Amino acid sequence: MSTTTQATAVTTIKHFINGAETTGDSSNTQPVYNPATGEVTANLALASARDLEATVVAARAAADSWGDASIAKRTAVLFKFRELLAANTDELARIVTSEHGKVLSDAAGEIGRGLEVVEYACGISQSLTGEYSDQVSTGIDVFSFRQPLGVVAGITPFNFPVMVPLWMAPVAIAAGNAFILKPSERDPSAAVFMARLFKEAGLPDGVFQVLHGGKETVDGLLHHPLIDGISFVGSTPIAKYVHETATANGKRVQALGGAKNHAVIMPDADMELAADHLTAAAFGSAGQRCMAISVAVAVGPAADVLVDKLVARAKDIKVSHGLDAEADMGPVITPASKTRIEKIVGEAQEAGAAIIVDGRDLVVADHENGFFVGPTIIDKVKTEMTAYTEEVFGPVLAVVRVNTLAEAIEVVNANPYGNGTAIFTSNGADARTYMRRVHVGMVGVNIPLPVPVAWHSFGGWKNSLFGEHHIYGADGVRFYTRGKAVTQRWPEHKEESNASFAFPSN
Repeated sequence: MSTTTQATAVTTIKHFINGAETTGDSSNTQPVYNPATGEVTANLALASARDLEATVVAARAAADSWGDASIAKRTAVLFKFRELLAANTDELARIVTSEHGKVLSDAAGEIGRGLEVVEYACGISQSLTGEYSDQVSTGIDVFSFRQPLGVVAGITPFNFPVMVPLWMAPVAIAAGNAFILKPSERDPSAAVFMARLFKEAGLPDGVFQVLHGGKETVDGLLHHPLIDGISFVGSTPIAKYVHETATANGKRVQALGGAKNHAVIMPDADMELAADHLTAAAFGSAGQRCMAISVAVAVGPAADVLVDKLVARAKDIKVSHGLDAEADMGPVITPASKTRIEKIVGEAQEAGAAIIVDGRDLVVADHENGFFVGPTIIDKVKTEMTAYTEEVFGPVLAVVRVNTLAEAIEVVNANPYGNGTAIFTSNGADARTYMRRVHVGMVGVNIPLPVPVAWHSFGGWKNSLFGEHHIYGADGVRFYTRGKAVTQRWPEHKEESNASFAFPSN
C-alpha cells in the first residue's frame, strides 16, 4: 500500500472499532483525494489482520447481547440516529462532496434516500411478526418467528458513501445483528461520521463498526468463520467473486453488481420531458450511479428529435467543483476513471460512432488538476462497441437507434446486465408490454431512475445481482434474519404419552 509524500500535514482517517476511533495495528495508509482539485486531503489507515480479528470478535460479543435486546430498545436507538442524521445532513453532504466530488445538492439527496431506509427500519416490528397455528394436532400448537443472523458485513462502493451503507446497516441493526462496514477507500470519511452518530444515538459498542482496507480486508471478511452474512454493492466481477467466495465459506450473501441501464424513447413520448430526465439521469453525479441511464434506445422517428434536444441540454450543463452552488455536475472519482472514460469514447469514434457532444477536453477554471470529464453524447452506437458493452461509469450517453419497440426489447434483453431500465411513452399498452417483457429488475415508466422506495426492495436481474435477496425493504429483513418454527405440547398431568416409532402424523 502506498503512502502520501506531500510535505503539508494531512489528517488520518481512522477505523471505528468497538466504540472508538483508532489507527489500528498497521502503519499502512492510503491517500484520499479531493477529485475537484487533485489534492491529497487525508491518509486512510488500512487494517491489519489483527485489526480485522479485533473487529469481528467485538461484533460477535455485541451481537449476542444486541440480539437479545427488545425491538423497542433497538428501534429507539434508530429513531435517535435518524434525528441526528437529519440534523447533520449539511455537514455530511460537505464531507461527501469533498471526497467524492458530487455537487452538494446530490450529496444531500443521497442522504435523504438513506434516511428513508432508516425510517423503514424504525418500523421493523411490523416485518418481524411470526405466525401461530393453534391445535394443529391434539394439544399441539405450531408457531414461527425470525431471529437475527448474527454478525454481518457490508462492503460498499464509492459512488454512494452514505446511501448504500444505509441500505444495509439500519435494517441489519434493527433486526438485532452486529454490522461491520468496509467502505470504499476513495471516500471513507462519511462512514466514520455515521459511526459517531450511531454512538451518540446510544448504540452499544461493537454493534456498528467501520474497518478500512483493500482486497486483503475484503478477503478476511469473506473467509472469517464468525461472520454470518455479507452484503455487497459494486462491480459485477467483484460481486461474482464475493458471492462465490463467501458462499463457499458458508455465508449468506447478497451481492449487487454492475449495470448498463437503457431508456427506450418511443415516437409518441413527450420529448421535452424525456430529454430533461435523460440528461439528468445520464449526467447527474457525473454518471457515477449504478442506476444512471447510459444508453438511450431511440425508436423510429424519435431519434433525430431526441438527439437534438439532448445535445442542447448537455451543452448547458455547468461542470464545476461540487461546492459551487451553480454546478450541475462535478468531477469523476480518480484520474484512472477519467483516462478510462476518455479511452472508451475514443474507441467509439474509431469504430464509426458520432461524438456529437465531446467532454474529453474539459478544463474547469481554478481546478485545472481536477478529474473532470464533461457531458458526452455518442450517437449511432452499435451494440458491439465498448461504449455499449462496458459499464462506463462516467458522464457518457450512448444513443442506439432501432425501428420498433420489439427491437428495443431485444436490445435490452440481450444485454448481460439487468439492473434498471425506463420507457418514455404516451401509450399505456406499449408501457405495459415493455415492463412485462423486459428482463430487468427495476423498471420506470416516464421515470428514468426507478429506485424503489424503502419499503420495497432494490435489486436487478442477470449479472446485476448474485444471490437470492434484493437489498433493503422486505427482502432486507429476510436477508438479515432466519426463520424458526416451533412445535410445542404442554401435556396435562397423568396424560399417557402414546409415543410411537412411526413417523409423526396429524
